[in-house]
Amino acid sequence: MAGKNKAPLGIELIKRGVATQEDIEKAIEYQKNHPNKKIGDILNVLGLCNQTELIKAMGEILDEKVMLLTRETVKIDVRQYVSLDVCKTCSAVPFVIEGKKMLVCFADTANKKSIEQIRLLLMTKGLVMEKYLTFESNIEQVLRSLEGRSEGEGEIRTNTDITSLVDTIMKTAMDKRASDVHIEPMENSVRVRYRIDGDLITVANLEKSKQAQLVGRLKAISNMHQEKQENQDGRIVIYEDFNIRASSQKTIHGEKFCLRLLKKNSGIRNIFDLGFPNDDGILHKCFDKKNSITIIAAPTGEGKTTTLYSILDYLNKPEINITTVEDPVEIRVSGINQIEVDAKQSFADALRTILRQDPDVILLGEIRDLETAEIAFQAGQTGHYVLSTIHTINAVEVVTRLKKMGVTEYDIASTLATAISQRLVRTICPECGEKRPFTAEEKKIITEMLAKYGQKVDFTGKFTYEPKGCKECNQTGFRGRLGVFEILEITDAIKAAMADGASSIKIREIALSEGYLPLHIDALKKVVDGKLTLNEVNKKLALY
Repeated sequence: MAGKNKAPLGIELIKRGVATQEDIEKAIEYQKNHPNKKIGDILNVLGLCNQTELIKAMGEILDEKVMLLTRETVKIDVRQYVSLDVCKTCSAVPFVIEGKKMLVCFADTANKKSIEQIRLLLMTKGLVMEKYLTFESNIEQVLRSLEGRSEGEGEIRTNTDITSLVDTIMKTAMDKRASDVHIEPMENSVRVRYRIDGDLITVANLEKSKQAQLVGRLKAISNMHQEKQENQDGRIVIYEDFNIRASSQKTIHGEKFCLRLLKKNSGIRNIFDLGFPNDDGILHKCFDKKNSITIIAAPTGEGKTTTLYSILDYLNKPEINITTVEDPVEIRVSGINQIEVDAKQSFADALRTILRQDPDVILLGEIRDLETAEIAFQAGQTGHYVLSTIHTINAVEVVTRLKKMGVTEYDIASTLATAISQRLVRTICPECGEKRPFTAEEKKIITEMLAKYGQKVDFTGKFTYEPKGCKECNQTGFRGRLGVFEILEITDAIKAAMADGASSIKIREIALSEGYLPLHIDALKKVVDGKLTLNEVNKKLALY
């Protein structure tokens, strides 16, 4: 939404008291990772301003007629006048016809090309166009609704009883492969968002009047205390194929819920399908061990648990006793002893008991504190192979994190065998991705970054893909994610450095001299192979 005034839109909104300086700063920070989003749209998506006041002020500032577009305000069959594909391309929705005049909402009233395209299409039908400004997210929501209307499923219907509404929100999330559902009270509405392939997508803005009933229903099915207006944790078990972790948090506009969807018996993916280097030798070197610990490192939501289960699948044999300790058990596996910790039993408590159960392999969901770390390392020193995870930014920092917990240099050097870091990067939707050659700029970036680590690249016969968007990928252009990995093998030279208390910088220097390659090298190689796009890798790893 481009402004006609000289002052930026954000400054004008502050002058009118619609947004604060802090609101604009938050929007600008968000825009760094979403450069195609306009400030007005971001303020709306983040729920930082009153929707009605915001769109009204934007209309005044930009000298445009405005409309808060919703499914209910669309009074025509859009497809009789403009195809939905054209609506998506132009980010526009015709919504009312008045005689020979068609009212059309645009996300960007400064985009002359889109406006002219819609105007000419309507002209061929004998209609004059009158343009209105609305939020991009509103247009996206309406178009999703229009796409799903003919099938009668997969959309959130708000004009139902509260039980049906919550059920629809949950089942739609499951159908769309969401990993999390966020139900967030705003000042004048309740926003529903799904996290799909790592990105949050707004799917509905419910009436504020539904908030109390919505909270009550979520607490009831999550086994939370109804009367408590405080942070709570719960679990939803009414859906046969899913375990759902529920978390509530008090905010200034009411209680917010985050629901983590964990599919039961979802099956274990082959580790090579996850993106791990397709080399049996590397796999054997990394995981077929005894008397040691392997740690997977990554931030939350980057697939650590999925990788652990793939490793277990590789190791699982009738002659091996495997036991897991998890919170919660996410995938149930035949032939493996799985333990779920709870309020009465911590990771450390369960681990002490497991050591008396003659295990060969122990999977520990996460090393969270010194007590758990010490028992895990003790297990690794007494004939067991331990697999676990930790939250760090890369494989080298695993050592630093363990030291900060209080694990001694000697224990780390003698027991840690492999540290692996990973990230999940969105992959192009196979249904709508458009193949194209690499640009000169893309080739330059990739070549220079690989060259820093002695890696060469040949672009002959190589292509990348452009995201387009279709029903299969929720109009995002992406479907699914692929792992990118870095593997730090703890060699004798690194062990000696650890024992001497070397810093992570020194350990990294030694590792690089012995062939270690950082995370982004694997990512860039997958870009060259057409498995990932450079833009998505940059969004995840901030390469340039």
